[in-house]
Amino acid sequence: MKKIDFLVCIAHCVNLLFSYGILHALGILIFVGKAYNFINPKGIKMTKQVFQTIFAGRELIVETGQVAKQANGSVVVRYGESTVLTAAVMSKKMATGDFFPLQVNYEEKMYAAGKFPGGFMKREGRPSTDATLTARLIDRPIRPMFAEGFRNEVQVINTVLSYDENASAPMAAMFGSSLALSISDIPFDGPIAGVQVGYVDGQIIINPTQEQAEQSLLELTVAGTKHAINMVESGAKELSEEIMLEALLKGHEAVKELIAFQEEIVAAVGKEKAEVELLHVDAELQAEIIAAYNSDLQKAVQVEEKLAREAATQAVKDQVTAVYQEKYEDHEEFDRIMRDVAEILEQMEHAEVRRLITEDKVRPDGRKVDEIRPLDAVVDFLPRVHGSGLFTRGQTQALSVLTLAPMGETQIIDGLDPEYKKRFMHHYNFPQYSVGETGRYGAPGRREIGHGALGERALAQVLPSLEEFPYAIRLVAEVLESNGSSSQASICAGTLALMAGGVPIKAPVAGIAMGLISDGNNYTVLTDIQGLEDHFGDMDFKVAGTRDGITALQMDIKIQGITAEILTEALAQAKKARFEILDVIEATIPEVRPELAPTAPKIDTIKIDVDKIKIVIGKGGETIDKIIAETGVKIDIDEEGNVSIYSSDQDAINRTKEIIAGLVREAKVDEVYHAKVVRIEKFGAFVNLFDKTDALVHISEMAWTRTNNVEDLVSIGDEVDVKVIKIDEKGRVDASMKALLPRPPKPERDEKGEKSERPHRPRHHKDHKPKKEFTETQKDSE
Repeated sequence: MKKIDFLVCIAHCVNLLFSYGILHALGILIFVGKAYNFINPKGIKMTKQVFQTIFAGRELIVETGQVAKQANGSVVVRYGESTVLTAAVMSKKMATGDFFPLQVNYEEKMYAAGKFPGGFMKREGRPSTDATLTARLIDRPIRPMFAEGFRNEVQVINTVLSYDENASAPMAAMFGSSLALSISDIPFDGPIAGVQVGYVDGQIIINPTQEQAEQSLLELTVAGTKHAINMVESGAKELSEEIMLEALLKGHEAVKELIAFQEEIVAAVGKEKAEVELLHVDAELQAEIIAAYNSDLQKAVQVEEKLAREAATQAVKDQVTAVYQEKYEDHEEFDRIMRDVAEILEQMEHAEVRRLITEDKVRPDGRKVDEIRPLDAVVDFLPRVHGSGLFTRGQTQALSVLTLAPMGETQIIDGLDPEYKKRFMHHYNFPQYSVGETGRYGAPGRREIGHGALGERALAQVLPSLEEFPYAIRLVAEVLESNGSSSQASICAGTLALMAGGVPIKAPVAGIAMGLISDGNNYTVLTDIQGLEDHFGDMDFKVAGTRDGITALQMDIKIQGITAEILTEALAQAKKARFEILDVIEATIPEVRPELAPTAPKIDTIKIDVDKIKIVIGKGGETIDKIIAETGVKIDIDEEGNVSIYSSDQDAINRTKEIIAGLVREAKVDEVYHAKVVRIEKFGAFVNLFDKTDALVHISEMAWTRTNNVEDLVSIGDEVDVKVIKIDEKGRVDASMKALLPRPPKPERDEKGEKSERPHRPRHHKDHKPKKEFTETQKDSE
């Protein structure tokens, strides 16, 4: 109910005052007022409204005004059969601190996929890695859309209520986050939107289905405003810069469609934006400090070495702070003034760094805009581990350590998608000592998880297949020093560790971070940005790849978007830099080592029929446990019958292969076996060919001469050679001993042509029917 409707009600009540009297009019007025406050305490229109369109072949439905009405803004987004509830709220007062406290959550409810949560408690706990990465993905395009100096706390909560694997819930959540902020009274300068982009059979696909995504050479998420792109996240199978740029631009065209749809909804149900206090400094104080200390700060900023530069700039800041602490010590607004002093000094440093680059084309450390810092690469930095690489770029240094393990060590991912096993893991650690500071130590934060995932995407594209290299692979990147681009240093160090460890990657991968300084119409693209340029610049654009193409992209910006021209220039400079880094890597280790480290587990793989898996495992795992206990190996068996055997002892692997081969071995017709007699019956003997496979040697197949007693020829425990002559449809095996014996010669005939050693067979009359006789085999079957 809008305020104008309430005023209309008041007018009607005034009319009633003259028509029916004051008490009647007052009663109606009180009723309407109570109804207004109950139904609409924040002036929000409570009536449910539904908006719908078709996007990327699926129905996109937005509902407002029905749920979560006490939030500043809320929407239910239905895309395909995925449903996401997004609620946005804002604190009433400015938060303390020198940053914008925005929190974006992406909550996966397992009921959305019809599943129970794992674990003992059977309840959702801390966000999964995928949920954390999705929250970051939504945060990054939204954050630049708030005004400079805005400090009210804002929370955007996305809850997945139903999940359709063919309709992206993360993209529905990004759409809902922008729309909830846009229709609310929160001062958000949106809308923004995002899409997923695939590349299948040479075609760009927007929001691919699960099947298309599995076939795609590209996994790209692009977000932006209707004017420009402001966030990119991608993994790719060595695609060219031209294809990547085409995918980015086509993705942005799709983004524009979603933004136009949002604008229609905002026009229908959007609220007037609230007026909030922005953090600003005293103009007179700012002019005074700039006039007195700007030249000192300019000199400090131009010191080339990081630690010396930080010391010089901090000395200037300390000097200014001390002067104003003394000057305003007794002032009633002392805290505000000192806060302004700190902010003014930060703005002065920011302005000087940007001026140097855009006007003088001079970077803080003296490099050219397209120049990389000094590079160094080392392998085998650590003994005993399965592989290690140390990569240094300027004052950024990363150590990567490789560990190989049986496939049983793979990570089981149990989220909204069907459960699957993750074979390759790349973990990134950023200790505080890497920047010379103290700080919190504990579980990895969102930044560390995000940087680890970026390195994982970059390197996963060149890993050998499971058939080529049946190992679980873990890389851990330890950042030892940092002055910008540590995530890309971890990718380079990871390549060194993989190659040194003998992992047959398709090609070396290198990463580089590009920056941007823009002052409106003019801009400068920077290669290999350091910490100061990242902090005061407008863009952090990370590009990783091989000589053949790009394997990963990540872009974050602090302005509202960048143009295709800037993207093209940044990709071209990144390619040149990437090749320079690859030169250094390949000079250090020209090719993958042919063998694994001595400490790495050796592996051998055999293939068995799927129906034999249960034989190897045994009842309750009894058989496989017995094998492991006997040989000391580790064994993994997948559902396709691939048996992987791991051990540092090759003899143990060979023994295990023999045992398993015996368990699954099948008898074959015409093959000869050295068998052991295990049972004797009147009609023949049963012999063990191997392990649990027995065969029947019928009495008629024991010798060429006739015998009536099996035990005249064999006894239990005798070892005999037999030849398999038949396997019936039930798998029963018949074998023969006499087939391996020389056939006795036929009896010679006498001079009359009669057989000398055999009585004549009586001749019968043509009408005589001889008595039916049975062979020994037939008698037994009867």
